[in-house]
Amino acid sequence: MMELVLMDNLWVVIGTFLVLLMLGGFILLEAGSTRMKNAGHIAGKTIFTAGIGSLVFWAVGYGFIYGEGNWFIGLSNFFYGDTSFSGDGLSPAVDFMFQMMFALIALTIAFGGFAERAKLSAYVIFAVLFSALVYPVVAHWIWGGGWLADHGKQDFAGSTVVHLTGAMAALAATIILKPRIGKYNKDGSSNALAGHNQVYLALAVLLLWVGWFGFNGASTFGVGDAFFGFVILNTQLAAAAGAVAALFVAWIVTGKADVPTMLNGALAGLVAITASCGFVDPWAAVIIGLIGGIMVFYSMRFFEKMKIDDPIAALSVHGTVGIWGTISTGFFATESLSVGAEWGLPGLFYGGSLEQLGVQVLGVVSSGAYAFVVSFIILKVMDKVMGLRVSEEEEIVGLDLSEHGSYGYPENIPNPDEKQGA
Repeated sequence: MMELVLMDNLWVVIGTFLVLLMLGGFILLEAGSTRMKNAGHIAGKTIFTAGIGSLVFWAVGYGFIYGEGNWFIGLSNFFYGDTSFSGDGLSPAVDFMFQMMFALIALTIAFGGFAERAKLSAYVIFAVLFSALVYPVVAHWIWGGGWLADHGKQDFAGSTVVHLTGAMAALAATIILKPRIGKYNKDGSSNALAGHNQVYLALAVLLLWVGWFGFNGASTFGVGDAFFGFVILNTQLAAAAGAVAALFVAWIVTGKADVPTMLNGALAGLVAITASCGFVDPWAAVIIGLIGGIMVFYSMRFFEKMKIDDPIAALSVHGTVGIWGTISTGFFATESLSVGAEWGLPGLFYGGSLEQLGVQVLGVVSSGAYAFVVSFIILKVMDKVMGLRVSEEEEIVGLDLSEHGSYGYPENIPNPDEKQGA
C-alpha cells in the first residue's frame, strides 16, 4: 500500500516537472510568433513573472482556491506551509506544487495579449493581481468546492480554469493596449507582422505537447488503476486530429499548407481535450480535437477581421477552443467515466439530458465573464495610473533594447567600433 502511495506522489511530481517545462514551450512559441527585436524580452519576462506568480500563489492563491471559505472564494491556508505526510494519499506539498504550475500556465497565456507593446512594469503588477484576484476565484468555483463544483461542472484539467481564464485576460489586454504599430492601415487592411522563427514554433509545440501529458495525465493524481494512460491516449489523439484538421482547412481555403496554422491546430486539439480527457472515449477525443483544429483557423481570421491584434493566437487557441473543449463534455461525457469519477453527469449523446450541457455552458459564460471583466478593470486602472504601453519610439526599437538595454540577438546589432570588413 505504501509503495502505491509513493508511486502516486512520484507520478504527480513528474507531472509537475512536465507542466513547468511547458513554460519553455511558451517562451519559444511567443518568441517565434513575434519579431526578433523582442525575443530576449519575451524570454526574460516569462521567467520573471513565473517567479512572481509562484510567490503570490504561495502567499494567497492556493488559499483562495482550496482554503475553507464560501461559494465564491477560499479564506484559509495562506502562506502555505503544510509539509506533513501521513502515508495516505498525496503529500500536501506535492499537491501544492502541481496546482501552482496550473496558475503559472494561466498567467503565461494571459500575457499573450501583451506581446510586443506592454511595459515590463505592467507585466509585474498584473502578474500579482491576476494571480491573486482572477485565476484563484475561477479555480475555486470549479476545483475548490465553489458554486460551479456544486453544480457538477466538468473540467478535468483546465479548459476553463486555465485556458479560458488566461485567454479572457489576454483579450482585455489586447483591447486596452490596441494593435501594434503598423499592423493595420488607415483603409482597414492589415499587414502581416510575421513571427521571426517557425522552427521555434515547431519546437514550442513539441515541448507543449509532451508537457501536456503531465498537464492532463497527472491530473488523475495517481497510478493505481493506470487511468492516466487512458487520459494520455485521449490527449494524443486530440492533438493529432487538431494538427491535421487545421493544416487541411488552411490548405483548402487559402491554397497554402500554412505551417503556423497547423501548429496552432495541434495546440487547439490539446486545449480542446483538456476539459474532457478523463470523461470521453477515444473516438470522441478525435472528434473534439478535429473540431478544435478547424475552429482555430476560422477564429484567427475572425479576430484579424475585427482588428484585434493577437500575435500569439492566444484568443483563438485558448479562448475560442477553450470554450469548445468545455462544452464538448456536455455532449460526449460517458456515463461510466463521468459518474465513475463522481464528477457531473453523462453528456447529451449518452444520457439524453441537457443538464450537463447546460452546466458546461453556465461555467463558460460565468467564468469567462468574470475573468474578462475583472482583468479589464484592473488593466484599465493600471493604464490610467501608470500607462501600459511603451512609447512609439520604444516599440519601434524593440523591447529588448528599450526595456532591458540588451538585445536577444546581439550579433545582429552593428558595432560602431568594429571596422568595416574586419
